[in-house]
Amino acid sequence: MASSTFRGTVGLDVRDSVPDWAPYQQPKAPEGAPNVVYVVLDDVGFGALGCYGGPIDTPNIDRLAADGLRYSQWHTTALCSPTRAALLTGRNHTTVGMACISEAAIGFPNANSHIPRETATLAELLVERGWSTSAVGKWHLCPEDEVNLASTRRNWPLGRGFERFYGFLGAETSQWYPDLVHDNHPVEQPATPEEGYHFGVDITDRAIQYIDDVKAIAPDRPVFLYYAPGCAHAPHQAPREWIERYRGRFDEGYEAMRERTLARQKELGLVPENTELPPLNPLGTPDTRTGPGGEPFPELDRTRPWAELNEDERRLFARMAEVYAGFVSHCDDQIGRLLDYLRDIDQLDNTLFVVVSDNGASGEGGPNGSVNENKFFNNVADDIHENLAMLDELGGVETYNHYPNGWAMAFNTPFKMWKRYSFNGGTCDPCVISWPAGIASRGEVRSQYHHAVDIVPTVLECLGLDLPETVQGHPQVPLQGVGMRYSFDAPDAPSAKTTQFYSMLGTRGIWHRGWKAVTTHPALSGWGHFDQDVWELYRTEEDRSELHDLAAREPGKLAELVGLWFYEAGVNQAFPLDDRSALEILLTPRPQLVPPRDRYVYRPGGAEVPESVAVNVRNRSYSIGALVDLPGPEASGVLFAHGGRFGGHALFVRDNRLHYVYNFLGADQQVVTAEEDLPTGEKLILAATFDKDGEAEPGVATGILSLHHGDRKVGEGRIRTQPGKFTLAGEGLTVGRDSGEAVTGLYTGTAPFAFTGGTLHRVAVDVSGTPYVDLEAEAEAMLARE
Repeated sequence: MASSTFRGTVGLDVRDSVPDWAPYQQPKAPEGAPNVVYVVLDDVGFGALGCYGGPIDTPNIDRLAADGLRYSQWHTTALCSPTRAALLTGRNHTTVGMACISEAAIGFPNANSHIPRETATLAELLVERGWSTSAVGKWHLCPEDEVNLASTRRNWPLGRGFERFYGFLGAETSQWYPDLVHDNHPVEQPATPEEGYHFGVDITDRAIQYIDDVKAIAPDRPVFLYYAPGCAHAPHQAPREWIERYRGRFDEGYEAMRERTLARQKELGLVPENTELPPLNPLGTPDTRTGPGGEPFPELDRTRPWAELNEDERRLFARMAEVYAGFVSHCDDQIGRLLDYLRDIDQLDNTLFVVVSDNGASGEGGPNGSVNENKFFNNVADDIHENLAMLDELGGVETYNHYPNGWAMAFNTPFKMWKRYSFNGGTCDPCVISWPAGIASRGEVRSQYHHAVDIVPTVLECLGLDLPETVQGHPQVPLQGVGMRYSFDAPDAPSAKTTQFYSMLGTRGIWHRGWKAVTTHPALSGWGHFDQDVWELYRTEEDRSELHDLAAREPGKLAELVGLWFYEAGVNQAFPLDDRSALEILLTPRPQLVPPRDRYVYRPGGAEVPESVAVNVRNRSYSIGALVDLPGPEASGVLFAHGGRFGGHALFVRDNRLHYVYNFLGADQQVVTAEEDLPTGEKLILAATFDKDGEAEPGVATGILSLHHGDRKVGEGRIRTQPGKFTLAGEGLTVGRDSGEAVTGLYTGTAPFAFTGGTLHRVAVDVSGTPYVDLEAEAEAMLARE
């Protein structure tokens, strides 16, 4: 790094002075330094990829594996944001405040979603050493209250060491209609699905552009690219031709697939020959197990045996797996485009590739899968008949789909459970490292035990760099991982790592020198009573599938490991533990830039307002009033929209009538239409008012939605409203248009269905419970003041 001290001579006259450019030069990487590319897959289990014995064709990841190494005991935290934090910082997830996903902060040191400056990201380290840094795809490392344009951007990618960014900030997004951010501002997608748009293609175009922007000017300047496509997180969406490649390949079911995958894994040397498959419901079912206080076992984590499915269900479940496989193969094809580009510019051999998944395959589809994963986050059960009706639409724009959890177990072969769990099904994931110029071994398997926290130390070892004492003036917490470079050309070397602790959504585990203790506490169960947890004990070198519990035979070893877990939990500030339901966690009150208020005013033309900072109409009465000028009967389009195709509501004009729609989780389009044509004139108020009069079930408000022209009621109907958010991430609130995926197909015209034929001044949303007529009077008074 350049010196910060000026060592020239400053005289009265520049002719008598000697310059020193060293303090002012930009940093330069060491000569011959490699590029670094992270490929962070999402919800791709150990048994999914072709090079890991899985059924999915991944020829491009396979060629990286053929030119490098596959790790068979590489682990994650079992969840998205926590693993990504560990991958970028080299510290444990709770140490950096990311105990859960970034939307699930609960206000404690372990779970606040703010990565401390004392734990710098790899991008922050490398950008100061002369690497150009860019990120594309999924970020998911920013607290929810900062994902808006009024907030600080300190935790956006450009605030954490990346010089360029193109992707989405939250947990997930539609691959057809993504919630796009370019650098530090939201942007609309460049094309529509009908024009061939897909997010995976878009971000790959951008990744190549970012690298090319650097190499065209400075071919020897190394780059660090963080490529995180969001595949294969739900929604599973891919071009139909990629899905069709798998038609019929999953018809035998997930249990048969597990058997075939395990056989291939043994042939490839990925697992010991004596590895066995755990049962389909290894922790129990709602019929066989309850919590210490009689709490039910989570229905979400029950798996249905294939033999018990009827023919329609088998057809649906198989199609869901075909869609997932097509999604992963399409993503692999985009990775191939990136590899081909680097080869074409003679950069591939000196590029250090790290390809990983952020956790195991996801069980969030529950026993039956889903055509709309947002139901999971609203605690609303899927309906198998609704899902069957959408079979031919799976993977397209009409669905937000997720497969049933039997496939999660299969794509995690040979392990038990899935994402969210501290068993290997949640934590043991694919890891491919390729660097032809720096690794002599080719196509081999490494069995040393490692974790996501070990990647940053490994990269630094490969680059010949140390962690500086300070980064941007902040003293650094020591790295908690250990480098893996020792294993590159030493297949039989013992694991340099000795201990790794796990804590996720109420589940717990600890690995130490080949032994692992893990609890059977169900994730997101609400059971609490952690002092009554049952701990199991395994020898993971011989028992990768954690099938043979040695707790009764080795009580002393179990007690040692449980004690070690508490020690590591203390060191890594892992408390308090949280096993509440997804809905409870996501609806935890969190700080906002401004406190909630009774009245919100929005004007047309602004950026989409994220749901986390938009007006909250959940389980309460509300009024939406639009102030408009209508010179004639030609008005049409959206006045107000919040949410999208899979949950949301909108006030709009069509056929000279006022309409309101509440789209309940994409399954029930509740429409109320005015019985009179629109009036004409200036400063008119068109409004919808919901008066809650009960709850169909906890959190699901019911009541009358009435439409108004001024103080005149012109229509009404009974509706119900969602208990949780319209989406986990993306699809916010807009006025004068409905961008992204439309709330309803009832609009006229073309996207984004902008309001035309009149002037929309603003929209006010009132959640104070004030009767509508008072809202109108307040609006009139405000107009008079203006």
